Amino acid sequence: MDPESTLSALRDFCAERLGPELAARYVDLARPGFALTEAENPGEAAGHSRFGGRAMLEPGTPWPTCDGFPLSLIAVLDADTLSPWLGGVLPAGTGLLNFFFLDTESEQHDPVSYDLMQKYSHYGAEVSCVIPARFAHAVETDPPARSSVFEPIPWAAKPGFAFPDTWDPAWNGFDVGPDADDMARAMPGNHVENQLTEWSERPGAVDSEDMAFGRPQFPTGSSPMVPFGKDPNRYHHLLQLSGHEEWSIGGDGGWMHWAIPTDALRIGDFGQAVPTPDIW
Repeated sequence: MDPESTLSALRDFCAERLGPELAARYVDLARPGFALTEAENPGEAAGHSRFGGRAMLEPGTPWPTCDGFPLSLIAVLDADTLSPWLGGVLPAGTGLLNFFFLDTESEQHDPVSYDLMQKYSHYGAEVSCVIPARFAHAVETDPPARSSVFEPIPWAAKPGFAFPDTWDPAWNGFDVGPDADDMARAMPGNHVENQLTEWSERPGAVDSEDMAFGRPQFPTGSSPMVPFGKDPNRYHHLLQLSGHEEWSIGGDGGWMHWAIPTDALRIGDFGQAVPTPDIW
């Protein structure tokens, strides 16, 4: 399976149910991504991609902190292994992406983290960080005291194409066609999805509660909470975590997401990555 042939088969699948014109507009919203599941054996793992474990950093890289308090390593994505499917989304040689967040919920958390989360909120750039590391230089790095360390779970990554959920701003201004009624124009996501029979059987399906790249899902009916005044359609999704036995972000829903301005992603400026969680 390769991206081009999968996308072509996906267009044919949608055209049978939506007609060619509406299908073409809908498939234009698809973004390449990966369904992440626990690898059953080392051969299934997507390189060094995993939940938890120790950070993979280049020597001399400082450990990220929030007001001097250390963040916790939540996940690692092996971008070099995943990039062939992503069609130029990532710059060559990105290496490994380390995802950090302020742990306030696990059994390991330090009580100080509560005060910091109340100060900055789950959406504050101060409580999160994404740090790249070139593969040839990256080494496992022990965390400082008071930082949580979670049992590593290697990930298998099934490639495919992700579509925006009903609440995603990507639907703003979507053309449902001249014959659509007012309800369809008001809720284009529902209108399209109701016509897509056997959707789970589509080519390139990446339905998963844990996902790399693609598009985020918001089970509580939220949408990407990007910095105030910024257009969410100019951001690209990086990672979605639905919560694990060892770690969650708390709240109702409690799905974690990271996003980055698309222009920053293309040049590898991960310092602009922000947390965009779905939490109430």
